[in-house]
Amino acid sequence: MRAFKRVAAVSMAAGLFFGVGGAVTAAAATTTPQWSQVWLTGGDTSVTTAPGIAAALLSHGIVPLAVLPGTEGASISGSNVAVRFTFPVTGGWVNLATLHGTIYHSGGILFTDPSTGKQIEVGNFVISVHRGGLTAEVNGNPSVRVPLLNLSLAHAKVHAGGKTVWISGIVLTLTSAAASALDSTFGTTLFTPGLELGTASTTLHY
Repeated sequence: MRAFKRVAAVSMAAGLFFGVGGAVTAAAATTTPQWSQVWLTGGDTSVTTAPGIAAALLSHGIVPLAVLPGTEGASISGSNVAVRFTFPVTGGWVNLATLHGTIYHSGGILFTDPSTGKQIEVGNFVISVHRGGLTAEVNGNPSVRVPLLNLSLAHAKVHAGGKTVWISGIVLTLTSAAASALDSTFGTTLFTPGLELGTASTTLHY
């Protein structure tokens, strides 16, 4: 019942996840500070679903819900419904000159079908910036970590000020392993390798 209430709220007020990789554009490179490696003390990463993704999930009875301390929200622009998830950054490191690094997060996303009780949870995301990938624990099991998303910084923008770095325009696509696991769990063909799930932005404090 709780899941149905949250689905209604998301559907009426307005889903997915995230992840980095590829080369930084020339414009982004010119604003990237030329400093060495720094250790991260906090921040957050937000993911906004691509057009049609949230509607496709809900039409198949699949509800994406934030797992605390992650949060979720929804927005409507014209006929498009988008879901935005935000996850706290808990640590890691980044080389501010090259954008190489590893970023740790808490929280996650629970994908559930209330009508059948089928569900799968992914969380405690780790972004490997230089490898262009995001991995996640599955169903809260630290010993089961899978590649969830491929990430591209090809069109990303980077800004810095004080002890904060902002990266926006990160494009997120689904890995073959994640697509297979989601389709198998819910008995669909909705999830395909390379499916563009949305875009992400991250704020990093050091």
